[in-house]
Amino acid sequence: MTTFIGEYTAKIDDKGRMVFPSAFKGMVSGDEEMRFVVKKDIFQDCLEMYTFSEWERQSEEVKSRLDFFNKKHAMFWREYVRNRAVVEPDAKLGRISIPKKLLESIGAVKEVVFSGNDFKIEIWAKERYELSSLSGEQYVELAEELSRER
Repeated sequence: MTTFIGEYTAKIDDKGRMVFPSAFKGMVSGDEEMRFVVKKDIFQDCLEMYTFSEWERQSEEVKSRLDFFNKKHAMFWREYVRNRAVVEPDAKLGRISIPKKLLESIGAVKEVVFSGNDFKIEIWAKERYELSSLSGEQYVELAEELSRER
């Protein structure tokens, strides 16, 4: 399994392309293909980017919990797979093209931040990424709260 660590900024060109961070390319294990699935995050104004194999693994896990003869489950699945894109960095410059609709959904116009988040990469509009961080105090409070739940 690939682990992504670090934060990298990239400019968006007029065609919605950006250079995929070379550091992340280097983190993809040798037997893993350089193909990713991008989708909008459910809870935040960012995109999530998974290696194709991680996407398949997670999708199978979600499907295993669903009964497709249950209308709510079928509706959830339909929404779960909606507005996804498969992207691959081009071999020459390492650029990726993310559909404009997905970039617009997070407010990305000029620059994005690729943020390594272990098994996935989050893609944020630069301004929103900077506003999304917790204060030190909020982080400590959350850590304490989560430690009490165990």
